[in-house]
Amino acid sequence: MTKIPEIFKIESYNYELPDDKIAKYPASPRDTSKLLVVDEYGNFFERRFRQIVDFLRAGDLLVLNDTRVFPARMYGRKKTGGKVEFLLLENLSPRRWKVLVKPGRRLPVGTVVNFDDLMEAEVICRFDDGSRMVEFSAQDEKFWRILDEIGHIPLPHYIVRDDEPIDRETYQTVYAKNRGAVAAPTAGLHFTEDLLEKIKKMGVEIAYITLNVSWGTFKPIEVSDIREHKMHREYYIISKDATDRINSALGDGRRIIAVGTTTTRALESAANESIPVVPQKRWTDIFIYPTYEFKIVDAMVTNFHLPKSSLIVMVSAFAGIETIMKAYTYALENDFRFYSYGDAMLLFKRTGKP
Repeated sequence: MTKIPEIFKIESYNYELPDDKIAKYPASPRDTSKLLVVDEYGNFFERRFRQIVDFLRAGDLLVLNDTRVFPARMYGRKKTGGKVEFLLLENLSPRRWKVLVKPGRRLPVGTVVNFDDLMEAEVICRFDDGSRMVEFSAQDEKFWRILDEIGHIPLPHYIVRDDEPIDRETYQTVYAKNRGAVAAPTAGLHFTEDLLEKIKKMGVEIAYITLNVSWGTFKPIEVSDIREHKMHREYYIISKDATDRINSALGDGRRIIAVGTTTTRALESAANESIPVVPQKRWTDIFIYPTYEFKIVDAMVTNFHLPKSSLIVMVSAFAGIETIMKAYTYALENDFRFYSYGDAMLLFKRTGKP
């Protein structure tokens, strides 16, 4: 049997996280969350998020993901009265969606689920991954009106509480615009409108792209060798305005700072198609892991991610696995808060030794 190099072993991306380090609610105000800056030499600087301005400079291009989370979790009942939970994953046609269902074993093809007498859904087929295709009785704006009324914000499984009305605001970036995500681009949750305005006044340029974050972002890597992992797909849009700004920064040699692994994923997917980047709307299943050569991103804002996840692997590819694991140890020892509602990091692409 061929020995797997340490850098490709999934266990190299594991760590122990006490439950009390998982943030159940966000910092308030948003930009008072903690920020761990890791510079290009691997040095650490502990700040508050609003102090990110100290590490930005005029001419930088800050790229944000303006996707909007929708209330994708639904609770209904079968005709027998049994309770059913849907998590909407992907819109397949005007009435049909791919969904995760609970309890899965009790929802065979043909089952009809009623949602508060406002809408019904019939199970059409079962996919190999256990999800279902369902057909709703409503579509288009009527569907979205009903969903806004009865749907719930799909908080990640590790936030062990029911969603609350305030989550409709807090589990959303202040610049969220394009509906389509079932999970928030959480690195962006730390920005306030005032902070973004301050950043603009510094001479930092801002571009918006859209990547609709899917539930697969929380899926752990289940193979021993990360090179065998099959990545989930996500849909992204990069407009002409965004590509003009990106290509201009590339041409001028200005820094491009991606806010979030989702933004990074979209930018690097586009760069793998062509540089200069062209406007595009497409799906990506790119998996970024160590030895990947980043083509666009010079720095990345990101949260602290789950162990053995594709996201911790991605940031390790960017800043170096040793640096990332040391940073996570530092965060654990210095009372940082983890995951979606937790604190942030600002990572610069590693260029040298301290």
